[in-house]
Amino acid sequence: MAFKRVVIMGAAGRDFHNFNTCFRGNKEYQVVAFTATQIPNIDGRKYPPELAGSLYPEGIPIIAEFELPRLIKEEHIDQVYFSYSDVMHDYVMHQASLVNASGATFCLLGTKQTMLKSKVPVVAVCAVRTGCGKSQTTRKIAAILKQKNYKVVVVRHPMPYGDLTRQKVQRFAAIEDMERQQCTIEEMEEYEPHIITGSVVYAGVDYGAILQQAEQEADVILWDGGNNDTPFYQPTLLFVVVDPLRPGHEITYYPGETNLRMADYVVMNKMVEADFQNIERVRKNIFQVNPSARIIEAASPISVTNAENITGKRVLVIEDGPTLTHGEMKFGAGVIAAGKYGAAEIVDPRPFLKGSLVQTFQKYPGIGKLLPAMGYGDRQIADLQATINAADCDSVVIGTPIDLSRILKINKPFTRVYYELDEIGSPTLRDVLKVI
Repeated sequence: MAFKRVVIMGAAGRDFHNFNTCFRGNKEYQVVAFTATQIPNIDGRKYPPELAGSLYPEGIPIIAEFELPRLIKEEHIDQVYFSYSDVMHDYVMHQASLVNASGATFCLLGTKQTMLKSKVPVVAVCAVRTGCGKSQTTRKIAAILKQKNYKVVVVRHPMPYGDLTRQKVQRFAAIEDMERQQCTIEEMEEYEPHIITGSVVYAGVDYGAILQQAEQEADVILWDGGNNDTPFYQPTLLFVVVDPLRPGHEITYYPGETNLRMADYVVMNKMVEADFQNIERVRKNIFQVNPSARIIEAASPISVTNAENITGKRVLVIEDGPTLTHGEMKFGAGVIAAGKYGAAEIVDPRPFLKGSLVQTFQKYPGIGKLLPAMGYGDRQIADLQATINAADCDSVVIGTPIDLSRILKINKPFTRVYYELDEIGSPTLRDVLKVI
């Protein structure tokens, strides 16, 4: 029987899940390669045979995305499956045009094909863009469910940047677990806030195997989404966070609009910071694509340690990496803290950039005067530390959700910024979680 020759376009996450759910063990298809983009240093590897299954005894190569046209022609590819997130709609169609011009069919897998069914209730938190506020929403939901005496297990969207075989199923219940599994800063940003509040976190590569293990200790699984990707598990309740500081993005980014159209509840975050007209624009867009969804209005007020390290000082502001890069945000919690506590100046990090951070700013010139907490490996972590320590500033404002001082040796006074979700009016998260 003839089979289709396939390439999966990805960024080390959704691509592997799509393969595992739709192609692994399927003799109608031969996956020739994955392509990789967005995340540094994930191409040049293989999806290992231990994960790829018996049809792929040599594993599957992961190739840089710019090689795609050549790959399609030389390998006689029939179908290309787009499998990553947080990109504009027109970007998706530019990729479709490239694939079609090269001779292959461009494909998008649907949620029916890729969402796994759990034996226990699943509360999913997703978003329309990176940086909308999924993390604080997920933490608030976890706290409410625990107060209802549910055993909550958080399953986090994948970030498999290391040894894929060892990362098949990962369980984190203590800070030491992250250190033992050599997590990147990006991984720690997502896992650490859950761990320090007593939640068990699962992540990895094989989300079928992860689900089987998580179900054994969970009354409720809390899906903590990544970027603006759709859930890997079929949700009992789906909360989708929108951002009125980026009005219109909720209907112009893939697959964020898919999330918005599926949402049971839409969390309108940053209501305090956003302009009224932008809030109303987002509200109108929600109603147009999903009139049955209920809106939960919210803000994410900040608090800081050592405010004296901000007031009157020239500060270097560090923000969450993906939020500033492909999330395209112009500011985050660190900037808000600098303004609230009266910083004299936000120092531009660009004259002090070291190593790989130079390339980060070349790729994402819109970052401006903020420093993204890039840490996709030891080299980037070292470059981040060197940049911070070289900066001509009085102190450092850390707006990323992890304790960077645990990972980096910072040679200046620093302030950590915290933020939690605070609902405004009704319904609240507690109101709607009564059905669980």
